[in-house]
Amino acid sequence: MLYWLYSILYAAALAVLLPFQYFKRSGPLRKRWLHERFGFYAGQHSSRHLWIHAVSVGEVIAAVPLIEKIKQRHPSLRIIISTVTDTGQKIARDKAGAYAEIIYVPFDLPFAVRNALHHIRPFAFVIMETELWPCVIKMLKESNVPVILMNGRLSERSYNRYRKSIFFIGDVLRNINLLCVQDDNYAGRFTALGAMPERIKVIGSFKFDTRPSSDVPQWAETLCRPVIIAASTHETEEDLVLDAFVQLKEVIPGLNLIIAPRHPERFSSVETLVKKKGLECLKRSEFANGREETQIRGKSGVVVLLDVMGELSAVYGAVDIAIMGGSFIKHGGQNPLEAAFWGKAIVCGPHMENFYFIEEFYSRGGAVSAEGRLLYSVLKEMLASPGEVQRMGNIAKEIFEKNSGATDRAMELIEQYLIK
Repeated sequence: MLYWLYSILYAAALAVLLPFQYFKRSGPLRKRWLHERFGFYAGQHSSRHLWIHAVSVGEVIAAVPLIEKIKQRHPSLRIIISTVTDTGQKIARDKAGAYAEIIYVPFDLPFAVRNALHHIRPFAFVIMETELWPCVIKMLKESNVPVILMNGRLSERSYNRYRKSIFFIGDVLRNINLLCVQDDNYAGRFTALGAMPERIKVIGSFKFDTRPSSDVPQWAETLCRPVIIAASTHETEEDLVLDAFVQLKEVIPGLNLIIAPRHPERFSSVETLVKKKGLECLKRSEFANGREETQIRGKSGVVVLLDVMGELSAVYGAVDIAIMGGSFIKHGGQNPLEAAFWGKAIVCGPHMENFYFIEEFYSRGGAVSAEGRLLYSVLKEMLASPGEVQRMGNIAKEIFEKNSGATDRAMELIEQYLIK
């Protein structure tokens, strides 16, 4: 009964949102998106697949180390990766397209899921982090396909939301064969919602095992130093960072700023905002290959708009300080670990609830938390002490390296579910 009610409510919401989601995409993408969301995929799969679902960019990046290890041990195994977002699709193709098929996940409706199962023929289904689709999970269970949650986490906001439907979500969680979660706190939340304790394994976070897919881009190394990056920013955060930068460039010689908006559809509006502040804006997408040095060498006080996908993780290697987007608004922050991998000092806003491990960075001095109104003064103090910035970066890297290894632990647990 609860699943029928869920399906009715889901269908009603989809009827409202579908036209907007359809028309916001370009013509060539629209048709594929619509077909795949209803479970129709090109061709007919004769082999069974390991189906990995990663909703968007962060989940895809976290999944890549595990997928690479699976392919190393089982090179003939066929893998399908599904995402919800278009950006997730692009990153999945860039990082895993050589050894996996990339699709959109079907809508969580019985007939769409049934179509998808017919085409994909999964022998196991892996969910990255917290993307729980009740209908998908139920129908996989009924088809005797094991469901595995990997790199599981459950924010306080999600936990409180799920508690309102605890009888329903508890049944969903009991259909999951294995839950590999990031820490004891998350394990407790899943247990409280109805997951079977014996199926929960605490293994750490995959994000500590991610590595940049490329070397530091030449254009980023060419920039005058010091360099600050505002990474994965959301609306209103660029305004905050730019106001601080306008003041900082007057007192810090050679300073440059890189801004990487979280959502590609906002590239144009951020460019307009930069110019409105009276700042020179250089768009990464317009750098001519091989001529970056002549375009940006010697410039300071400029803003580079990182308006391409897939380069952010490598760009961290060229900066001095990384400001984490999503943390100056009530979003819960963006992943600071790519900056930590490169040994960079990290500045966060007051909202990093999505990343429990940030407390260790704060307590040990690898990162600082700052209210938006204090961003200028915090950055000014840091930039005046390059040695302290380097020390912070070294601590961040130590924490990163100490916590790595979750992917190896996950591999040992998932091995029993892989086709031999």
